[in-house]
Amino acid sequence: MILYLHFGAPQPDPAYHRLLDMVGEFTPVAQALPPDAALADVSGSTRYFGRDAAGLAALIRMRAAALHGLDVTVGIGPNPLLARLAAHRGEPGAIRTVPDDPEAITRFLAGLPAAALPGVGPATARTLASYGLRTADRIAATPLLTLQRILGAASGRELRERAAGIDPARVVAGAPPRTVDAEHRFGHDESDAARQRAALTHLTEQLGARLRDERQTCRALTLTVQYADRAGQSSITRSRTLSEATAHNPRLRATAHALHGSLGLQRARVRSLALRAGELGDAASASRQLTFDPDDDKTRRIEAAADRARARFGPGAVRPASTAGMR
Repeated sequence: MILYLHFGAPQPDPAYHRLLDMVGEFTPVAQALPPDAALADVSGSTRYFGRDAAGLAALIRMRAAALHGLDVTVGIGPNPLLARLAAHRGEPGAIRTVPDDPEAITRFLAGLPAAALPGVGPATARTLASYGLRTADRIAATPLLTLQRILGAASGRELRERAAGIDPARVVAGAPPRTVDAEHRFGHDESDAARQRAALTHLTEQLGARLRDERQTCRALTLTVQYADRAGQSSITRSRTLSEATAHNPRLRATAHALHGSLGLQRARVRSLALRAGELGDAASASRQLTFDPDDDKTRRIEAAADRARARFGPGAVRPASTAGMR
C-alpha cells in the first residue's frame, strides 16, 4: 500500500529534509513531493514492523507530532493517486484509507468533485461543469472520445483514468532537489486578483534577492495556491520551466504572473501563495541570451543597486510600491 503524507503547509528545505529522513526510517521507498508532501510505499515494511499500513501511518503521525510539531494528514491507497485523494478528502490531521478493492474504489470516487482530481484547476472544472461533468464517477462514465473532444487527446485520456482511480505511477525513492522557497499568507481569504498578483511580485522579489545573494540561478518555478472551497481548503500547484536560467526579478515576476493567470482563479478565495525556485545552478556558469534592449541593462543596474541597499539597510529597504506593507 501507498501512503501520501501531507505536512499541512509548505516546509522550508531544512525542515522538509528532516521530515523525509523521518519517513525513511519506516521505508526506504519514500518519494519527495516538496514543499509539503511525500509518498511512501510501505508494502515491504508491514511485516518488519508487524503493523498494517494504517498502523505505520499512525506511527509516522505520532513521530511527526513529537519531533516536528506537525499534524500530518495521511491517505492510504493501492496507488499514489488514490492515496493522495484520500488524504485530501475530509478534515486535515487524520488517516483515511481506500482499500485495494474495485468496489471500495468505486464507492470512494462516487460523488468526488472533479476539482479534487490532480490536474483539474478551476478553469478546467468550469469547462467540465458546462458539460455536466462535475464528479469523478460522471467523468469515468463518459466516453473517451467525448472527453478528448473537450480537453484534447492526452488530457482527456489522463483525466478519464484518474476519474476511475487508475494510476500506473510507482513511488520512486530519491532525495528532493535543492530549492529556494517563499510564501505569503493573507490575513483573510483574498479574492482580489490584483492583490494576489502584488503578493506574487513580493515573493519573486524575495526569491530573486536570495538567488542573487547566493549566486544561484533557477530554471523552474512552481506556484502553489491554497484557497477556500466547500471542503474547507484545497490547493493547486503549477510549474513552468524557464527558457534560460535566471535570478532576475522581471523574468521571475512574469513567469509567476503567467502561472497565476493560467489557473483561472477569478473570484477564488485565496489563503496563501507559495513560490519555489527549482533546478538551481551556479550563476557564474549560467548562459545569458544577448539582447540589444537598453532597458534590460538598466533594469539589471537598478536591481543591483537595490540589492546593495537591502544588504545595508535590511530586506525591506527597497521594494515595488504595490508590495508596500507585505512581509
